[in-house]
Amino acid sequence: MYALVDCNNFFVSCERAFQPELEGRPVVVLSNNDGCVVARSNESKALGVPMGTPFFKVKYLVDQGKLVVRSSNYTLYGDLSARVMSLLAEVAPKLEVYSIDEAFMNMDGVRREELVPVCSALIKKIRRWTGIPVSIGIAETKTLGKVANHFAKKYKGYRGVCMIDSEEKMLKALSLTPIGDVWGIGWRGAPKLEAQGVKTALDFVGRPIEWVRERMGIMGVRTWSELQGIRMVEEEKEEKRKSICTSRSFANMLTDLDELSLRVSDFAGKCAEKLRKDGTAAATVGVFVHTNRFREDLAQYFPNASVRLDVPANSTPEIVGAALRALRMVYRPGFEYKRAGVIVADIVDAGSIQQTLFGFDSDTRSRDDRISKVMDLVNTSGRNVLRLAMQREGHYSDGIRREFCSGLYTTSWDGLIQIR
Repeated sequence: MYALVDCNNFFVSCERAFQPELEGRPVVVLSNNDGCVVARSNESKALGVPMGTPFFKVKYLVDQGKLVVRSSNYTLYGDLSARVMSLLAEVAPKLEVYSIDEAFMNMDGVRREELVPVCSALIKKIRRWTGIPVSIGIAETKTLGKVANHFAKKYKGYRGVCMIDSEEKMLKALSLTPIGDVWGIGWRGAPKLEAQGVKTALDFVGRPIEWVRERMGIMGVRTWSELQGIRMVEEEKEEKRKSICTSRSFANMLTDLDELSLRVSDFAGKCAEKLRKDGTAAATVGVFVHTNRFREDLAQYFPNASVRLDVPANSTPEIVGAALRALRMVYRPGFEYKRAGVIVADIVDAGSIQQTLFGFDSDTRSRDDRISKVMDLVNTSGRNVLRLAMQREGHYSDGIRREFCSGLYTTSWDGLIQIR
């Protein structure tokens, strides 16, 4: 059996864990630069706040005291996620972390009569040790586990744990699950199915497999089978990323090349750090800069350029140097830039790089690699304590708008809660 553990309204729950005064109040969390709503409490959903709505459209509710807003605090969310996952790992024979707030526990080997008690105890432990409420759905397949989790979260009678362990329960659950809520179909695939009379998950599994294959291919067949308790989605194998992007919108629009160079250097340095963490290297370094597409009164410009490296690299000096070359290729004075980013692509395993015969200074590469490793050891806090001259002091995301950000309660001595 699989047990899908899903943190309830995770970003909001992280904020409430250290700010209990937010319990029961409408709360939303904003995206980078306080741009739009990316997380909502149940109370804010009831208030009618749409997901993805720009902050300025709901600011009046904040001004009226009807809505509480928080800037995204990914350092806090990531740390609490790691704590939740560590508690799951103590219980699960095998754990697959699916996202920052979801994980599949493979419970094969655990007796069925023990599954609900074990998961109920786990819910209480996670809430007590981290402050995060979770719901758990148990079923024979991952897709059915998603369905069960939906009921565990929606109906209080389950007390956070719903197990689909019989055909009767499965058919009832599928009949109550809109087709758009099925994992693997979602809101993108739902309209086409609904137009053909498939309104619920039960309608979907009632169609012949040939019908499903003709319209949805092998991925549709996998979902169709999973909803009937036939395992088709096994443990996902961790694959190396094919590209890495680091980008940000700026709090204020920039026009100066030197200032843009500082930002691009930060983003390139972060990409290089991620490459080293993955044990990979990139052969292409690209840069894009964008003006503000919402300012129709300003001139618009959305260029991008890339530099091809002779030998794939992951050192900070090489990646930053290539990014700055690409930036100089696209920069034009007279424009007000709102966003920029660096993309590294053509990624290969760092241990399988083949050196070139000419035009490559191995001593320089060796030196840059050593420098980068030292930087990684020093910068364990995530801030640019040790950095290139072309990088800014502090974190690569410093300078973005975060007017409503909470403290780093679990990762910074300065963020420790003070008890009066």
